[in-house]
Amino acid sequence: MIGPWDEQVDCLFDTGCGIRAGLYPVHLVRAHARRHPLRHRLAIVAPNTVDVVQYAGGFIVDRMMGGWEVVAVLTEHDDVRPLEILGATVLDLTTALAAPVHATWPESVLLAPDVFASNEWVRRGAIDCLDKGLSELAVWGDDLPDELACRVFSAHHRLSTAARAFKRCALGAAGIPERADEDLETFHSGEVLLADLRGRQALVRAV
Repeated sequence: MIGPWDEQVDCLFDTGCGIRAGLYPVHLVRAHARRHPLRHRLAIVAPNTVDVVQYAGGFIVDRMMGGWEVVAVLTEHDDVRPLEILGATVLDLTTALAAPVHATWPESVLLAPDVFASNEWVRRGAIDCLDKGLSELAVWGDDLPDELACRVFSAHHRLSTAARAFKRCALGAAGIPERADEDLETFHSGEVLLADLRGRQALVRAV
């Protein structure tokens, strides 16, 4: 039997959850998921567009190019254009948590540490991912909560040429200056994430 918490987690990482006007239409998301039930899916849970683009913009592009579906579940989403440039579908976090349960659980979850710290449902979902192997979990940023810091290792993703180009465009759309080190994105992962459909490893341990 699925309890209340399990229902909340299913909705949080489900690409078929309800969303408010201005974000991706729910009927299109659900129809697409039904048409492609075997596709790998990555869910990103973050406070806003800027954080996603800065920390994981290139990772999103490379996953998309590898055949993955990418959904960004955000607390704030005033301007989703930068994420649309990267190819991600954007959902509202509050609406996702309140939506009915569906069956499009992702293989991988990428999480912002401040959402982990501020939202109890997200925190419990992330811990369940690690404890029960529900999904592969990675977190960005250096200020990790103690619950996560002791259970993850540092890893990085090297951006492809295409990923660097799309991320550069997304950064510009978000009004963020590009850094000199944009060829690498660093995460903290519970395990090395799945290789993409072309067989390349998504994340490697940082030396």
